[in-house]
Amino acid sequence: MKLSIYSLKNILFQGNVSSLNCQTVAGEITVLDKHEALITALSAGIIKIVDENKKQQFFPIKSGFLEVKPDNEARAVVEE
Repeated sequence: MKLSIYSLKNILFQGNVSSLNCQTVAGEITVLDKHEALITALSAGIIKIVDENKKQQFFPIKSGFLEVKPDNEARAVVEE
């Protein structure tokens, strides 16, 4: 899945990932390839991604929004 994570000042990540795990206002979710379309508010916590090479990366956030599009693309706008 193609993922972009933006803060107000920086592009934190752009690339392909196999999974994204984050805390939403409704609870913790994991987004995988070909996930159903979704728009949700993010809560304070850690965004964990696993890239195509199985390397994990972590992004601490205060809040934000996540949009998963039907074309296997996801975007997050976050406050660090």
